[in-house]
Amino acid sequence: MEPKGTIAAGHQLTAEAGSEMLRNGGNAFDAAIAALAMACVCEPVLASPGGGGFAMIRSGQSGATTLLDFFPQTPQQQRGDVADGFQGITADFGSATQVFHIGPATVASPGFFAGLTALHETGATLPFADLFAPAIRAAKSGHRITAYQHYLSTVVHPILTATKAATDLFAPSGDLPGVGSIFRNPGLAEMFEEWARGDWLHSGIADQILQEQKRGGHLGRADLEGYEVVAREPLRIALDSASVFLNPPPAACGALIRYALTHLERCDMPAMATALQQADEARRLARGDLAKLLDRPMRQTGTTHISTIDAQGNACSVTVSNGTGNGEIVTGYGFMLNNILGEEDVNPHGSAEWPANTRLASMMCPTLIETKDERLIALGSGGSSRIRSAIFQVVVRLCLGQSGLAEAVRAPRIHIENGHLDVEATEAGIELGQLENLFPDHRIWAEKNMFFGGVHAVSADGSGRFTSIGDERREGCAVIVE
Repeated sequence: MEPKGTIAAGHQLTAEAGSEMLRNGGNAFDAAIAALAMACVCEPVLASPGGGGFAMIRSGQSGATTLLDFFPQTPQQQRGDVADGFQGITADFGSATQVFHIGPATVASPGFFAGLTALHETGATLPFADLFAPAIRAAKSGHRITAYQHYLSTVVHPILTATKAATDLFAPSGDLPGVGSIFRNPGLAEMFEEWARGDWLHSGIADQILQEQKRGGHLGRADLEGYEVVAREPLRIALDSASVFLNPPPAACGALIRYALTHLERCDMPAMATALQQADEARRLARGDLAKLLDRPMRQTGTTHISTIDAQGNACSVTVSNGTGNGEIVTGYGFMLNNILGEEDVNPHGSAEWPANTRLASMMCPTLIETKDERLIALGSGGSSRIRSAIFQVVVRLCLGQSGLAEAVRAPRIHIENGHLDVEATEAGIELGQLENLFPDHRIWAEKNMFFGGVHAVSADGSGRFTSIGDERREGCAVIVE
């Protein structure tokens, strides 16, 4: 039997939802949509209908590659005194804490609904009712909390329990569900059922989003109805025998990765560290085109990624985020809106200091690679500012280091930011001494860690054979559908 496709994602259920579509005759776009819906169910700290993201897509028929930007956009106008809709909380990462802002005033226009609609119109073959069916089943019957998802929920515990509605959903007994416990979200199932029946903009979903925003938020109906997915020409770089397609401006990560790739002298870890350092210096100096890119508000918190390819040569690499969530549940529908306007890197001066009607920048970078020997690779990562270094290193190892997909993803990683080096010292022969000499300010990690991102990647060769891997750093899972 000929393989039908493959998918890699950040949760077993997410990958299985996509693989079910491939198994039932759907293509890569169908698989990505089903997986995105499931991610909202089983990865709720990272994915939500209230957020947005980016999808790098390739048409198997035409061979064309396009970036779909469905990231949140700032509201069209500020609405009155919103001090009551903006409050601070402290997230506890164990070794560090970070202040986030939540509430109705932190919400930017979500792009998730429009993004999935655009992805569906681009080339999906199955109706939304079929694509959402796995997510609806899991939301109703429940799913078991994994160790990684439990950890994420404890980090943002103050957000998941910020309001009574949020507490009732995420901590109904008073405590967050433990590892292995069953979590149900019938409201989210209702949302996907209602969306599948028709236009979400003229449904109770949109009405309840706007109702939530009346209590100190900025969004109005014009924001929801005026939101548009933007199709962009990807950044393209020739790397040895491959073409690498990266997320273009206003997103920042693609430009930084391209900068690092063009400053790479060799394919070893000290050389990669040096190239990343040069890119980080360019980020900090923010000169030329990079300055124009980086002077936009930038958002870079919790993300999750899905990669999928089918036997017809369609591919979708998609990364989404909800910020950390705004702490309030859209009544009856089981999801939080984003808190993008509450991120200090977007909005450092408080609840009212953001440019109106502006598409926000991001560190997310869904990526596609085409090689001269007819390999097609889709990959991407979550991981905040570490996305750029994770993708850079995997791309280098695949295109210049002759590594296989699994080897490239599993290899030890480094990250350089503001002159500081973080390195996974998990294998022999990683030139640790050279790295320490290059970067006196460093931290050594004895084990692989989610800090370094989670690159979920899939590939197809010219003979129709698939390989795929979900990054163990973030409980990744991969499925090949025969």
